[in-house]
Amino acid sequence: MKADIFKTYWGWMGVAATERGVSAVVLPKTSRRAVEQALNEAGCTDRSLQGIAVKSAENHVKAARVAIEGYLAGTTRTFALSLDFGPQPRFRQKVLNLLQRIPYGRVRSYGWIARKLGNPSAMRAVGGACGANPVPLLVPCHRVVAADGSLGGFSGGLNIKKRLLQLENPGVKAPSRRAHREGARPGAPGEGGCPGKSARLGGRGAGGCNGGVFTGK
Repeated sequence: MKADIFKTYWGWMGVAATERGVSAVVLPKTSRRAVEQALNEAGCTDRSLQGIAVKSAENHVKAARVAIEGYLAGTTRTFALSLDFGPQPRFRQKVLNLLQRIPYGRVRSYGWIARKLGNPSAMRAVGGACGANPVPLLVPCHRVVAADGSLGGFSGGLNIKKRLLQLENPGVKAPSRRAHREGARPGAPGEGGCPGKSARLGGRGAGGCNGGVFTGK
């Protein structure tokens, strides 16, 4: 295991990796010590690796740092990184895999994820999987919101989640609590509003379906 702590204009962040891929991301915090504590609590302190494993882990850490810095600067929209989730329950693994397919700037609901996985009643389990995501940003659990368009939960705090969504949609504000149009991107055409129709958050979708915006409530 190799780890790195670095400062961004969002705050202090951390990444850790094994020889197989990035295994942890610590979201912005106010101090280096807070990031160190988060890495320690996640068991992501440097461990002795030998030979090629050392170089591989270091490369994963460096690549993750570059990718995260680019993302926060608005210049990186997709990630091509090896990830190491470690042992995960099967359902959680499926959620993490599906989250990686949510496009930049789009949002999905917890219910949408559950239905895609063939278990419509598993919304709480989806939320739990999102909360346990070891590599937020790289696996974009911040793009999962509540069915009514509110932010839901986020391990990094709702203020960070709101900032991330606004980073991906800089022209969109979140002033109210309105109906969420699943599969849509705030302020742009969606992929799955009303069945067979395109919808737009913040407006009215084709066929007279009401759109909505994500909110901070």
